[in-house]
Amino acid sequence: MFDFLTEKFSSVFSRLTGHRYLTEKNISETLDKVKDALIEADVPYAVVNAFVDKVQQDVIGKKVLNTLNPGEQFIKVVHDQLVSFLGAIKSDDSFLFRHGQIVMVMGLQGSGKTTNIGKLVHYIVENAKLPKRVAPKILCASVDFYRPAAVEQLEIVAKAAGASFYRAQSGDPVAAAHEIVSYFKYHGFDLLFLDTAGRLHVDNQMLAELQKIDHSVHPQIKILVLDSMTGQESLRVAQAFDQAVGFSGGILTKADSDSRSGAAFAFCYELKKPLFFIGAGEKMDELELFRPERMATRILGMGDVQTLLERAQQKIKESDQQRLEENFNKGIFTLSDFAQQIDMMNSLGSFSQVLKYIPGMSTAGINQDAMSRGESQMKRFKAIINSMTPKERADHRLLNGSRKQRIAKGAGVPVSDVNLLIARFEQMQHFVKLFKKSGKFSPFKR
Repeated sequence: MFDFLTEKFSSVFSRLTGHRYLTEKNISETLDKVKDALIEADVPYAVVNAFVDKVQQDVIGKKVLNTLNPGEQFIKVVHDQLVSFLGAIKSDDSFLFRHGQIVMVMGLQGSGKTTNIGKLVHYIVENAKLPKRVAPKILCASVDFYRPAAVEQLEIVAKAAGASFYRAQSGDPVAAAHEIVSYFKYHGFDLLFLDTAGRLHVDNQMLAELQKIDHSVHPQIKILVLDSMTGQESLRVAQAFDQAVGFSGGILTKADSDSRSGAAFAFCYELKKPLFFIGAGEKMDELELFRPERMATRILGMGDVQTLLERAQQKIKESDQQRLEENFNKGIFTLSDFAQQIDMMNSLGSFSQVLKYIPGMSTAGINQDAMSRGESQMKRFKAIINSMTPKERADHRLLNGSRKQRIAKGAGVPVSDVNLLIARFEQMQHFVKLFKKSGKFSPFKR
């Protein structure tokens, strides 16, 4: 979602390279480009002007610091303002872990309310596995009696995510909400996610019903789910919900789409409310805590290694991490280890998803075709390794001509692909030996 801005900002800031001072002229020229980039990214015009004015006030007349070139100083100012506009809130999830909370989830039909309740449950359950946390007892229930099979969908999603589900007996949304809360309290659940009805567009009947539910159950948290693909319209939707019902913060869905980042960029500034999460896919684990500072560095092409490492810690088994780390420190690297590395990479997402977190790589000019070829190559490598015997995986030097032909036939690839795998593997072996000489290797250290 922020790829467009990353690409634009990267080209803009390169214009300042070589200047000794930040002058009014080069600042003005650069800010014009920044302004154009934000407008193209579908950021509301008033927000664009406010952002540019803030940056201009911070940089005009300043000398370049001794340790920074003009581009770096300008980027620092832009970064700080990005953090401010994206919402300088605490980057933690404590708002979802308090005992006895009722969380009311709202949004238009099709925004992804029900799916994101499942993602929220999954997120909480997975984070409860971290040290010193206990998984809360979570209940999910729906008062969406308008959309066909909405209640059934939540039941399926809740159970898949690890939560309990309750089906209200009443068919009236307000009475059902009261019934659900009574069940929640009586059975001692820690957290309740209440799914509400949406419409294809904002209407007074929907908002009036939400007001009644709000007054009946008094939720501690109200989350608004917004579709990023609706652009500036999502802000108008948020404003209508805020005026009628109010909400604590938002979730912006479909962040993996081709939508530009205008809605996310303007949300916190316009509404003075935080974005809690962004959804970047349909899978249960594709929900990311929205951290303004990290998102700002990502927009500026600086990557986000910390988030990538956190994802690795969550998605890769600790036993697999330890075994690979022990082998690296011993200077041991087999084809089985290579296959395990491929699995680890796949668990983090596609090449394009991972590259966004690596500094400089999002603007490195690697096209989608090249990344697709790389992913296909990794799949072929995995198939080739799977076609080997355990002894061959442990010692690739056993792979003579006849063995290679057998393996290639089993994997459904030409022998040249087997040779390419061996060449890549031997390069990795060389790097492992260098790691051993240079000291302890511990990429997953917590």
